[in-house]
Amino acid sequence: MPGTDPYTLAVDCGGGGIKASVLDAAGTLHAPAVRVPTPYPLPPQRLVDTIAGIAADLPRADRLTVGMPGMIRHGVVVATPHYVTRHGPRTAVDPDLVVAWSGCDVRAMLEDGLGLPTIVLNDAEVHGAGVVSGTGLELVLTLGTGLGSALFDGGSIAPHLELSHAPVRRLVTYDEFIGQPERRRLGNALWSRRVQRVVEGFRPVFHWDRLYLGGGNARHVTPTVLERLGDDVVVVPNQAGIVGGVRAWTLTRP
Repeated sequence: MPGTDPYTLAVDCGGGGIKASVLDAAGTLHAPAVRVPTPYPLPPQRLVDTIAGIAADLPRADRLTVGMPGMIRHGVVVATPHYVTRHGPRTAVDPDLVVAWSGCDVRAMLEDGLGLPTIVLNDAEVHGAGVVSGTGLELVLTLGTGLGSALFDGGSIAPHLELSHAPVRRLVTYDEFIGQPERRRLGNALWSRRVQRVVEGFRPVFHWDRLYLGGGNARHVTPTVLERLGDDVVVVPNQAGIVGGVRAWTLTRP
């Protein structure tokens, strides 16, 4: 490709779908985003092959950014909640997949499989990279299959915390409390009130300067709840999970 700025293949791996596109250094898409259903069961090599298959139908890129659910440290999977199941989120866990994913250096596998310099982060971290201003303490919550989160201080990304697996009441986790199945069951109005409860519960924990609500379900939060949450809470487009693939390369960790 002409020019010296790198083109980035950005891949947003979710519990239900995997989306990707190629972007220039300014974050402009050079092809419409491609989405395929997340295949299950999903051992690490199948994820690599799926991403390689998507890349084959997109313009050539110089580097790769992948955001995926779970605890990712330095490109290595500590735990991933959806990809260890037999048929997708909230189905039975496959012990063999737990072993396959635990400690998997997915960054190295992707670099070998696609031949591109690669970074792998939690998907909410990549999403946040696409929206944060770089000023003050900024929290990103993604509402989708479950709850994703990422924290930024002055543009630097904090160590990841899997807030989604903490109990919000009794044995119910945040994932279970405001995930997609509950939105479908409750309807947007009641579900939005749950989102409000979660946000207000986090407020004294983080004392953020700005909170961003993203992910595929953020658009379903009702205007009434958004007004109650205040001016320091902003809904951002789900496309940030792709656009953030460029800015993710400039992130620093404290």
